[in-house]
Amino acid sequence: MRTTVLMLTVAALCASLGFAQDEPIPPKRSHMVKVGLFGGLTPGMIFPNVKPINDFLQAGGAAPLKTNGVFMLGGAGAAYIMIVPNLRVGGVGMSGSISSTSLDAATNILRDVQLKIGYGGLTVEYVVPIFEHLDFAFGTMLGGGGMDLTLRKSNGGSNTWTGEQGYLGAAGNVFTASGAELGSPPNNVTRILTGSFYIIVPSVAFEYALTGWFALRLGASYVGMVAPTWKVDSNYDLLGVPSNVNGNGFMVNLGLLVGTF
Repeated sequence: MRTTVLMLTVAALCASLGFAQDEPIPPKRSHMVKVGLFGGLTPGMIFPNVKPINDFLQAGGAAPLKTNGVFMLGGAGAAYIMIVPNLRVGGVGMSGSISSTSLDAATNILRDVQLKIGYGGLTVEYVVPIFEHLDFAFGTMLGGGGMDLTLRKSNGGSNTWTGEQGYLGAAGNVFTASGAELGSPPNNVTRILTGSFYIIVPSVAFEYALTGWFALRLGASYVGMVAPTWKVDSNYDLLGVPSNVNGNGFMVNLGLLVGTF
């Protein structure tokens, strides 16, 4: 009886070792071809050079914008195309803004400034599996976007449809204004300077799959903006904008991704 039990035990151990050799531990995921698709949120911080904008603002009496980055919020998604192993194609869109406010105590003039940066386009990335659950991705985004610089000035007075301080009254009509600044009679004036650019964003990222359907992403990229066209109030050409007024800058971002990994 003891001999039979011993022989069965040895046979079971041998069978177990045989099955273990057929299934390597850990799985060799680094040699697997990636499949699937995903989408999710991709918040981040971009660090553009706002000094030339601040020089312009301070020359006009406005407060400078902060220089410690712009928080961006957006989303991204992609799918593996299968024609080229581990290559995926998708899209991304991001936007964010910063602002400043100043009050001239002598004239009671309030100046508000908002800088908005945004872009979107097509992404192409190649993914290299490192080990179980962890991938390295690199690629680029091609698209369009730009920046809006909104300038607001208010003297604190009320606004009416007609009358001395109105928009349509004889003294307050912006089309009959004789002041140096178009629209100077109204109590509130807003100008929007819009720069439209072609965007290219090379990027690298690490992605870690917590489960088969949820992953975290940590990435870095450089947002490059080229070939700008500038408008005032979305209608009139704006000339003479310095070339260093743009949204170029390094960016770090996180990702909360849902899909198949």
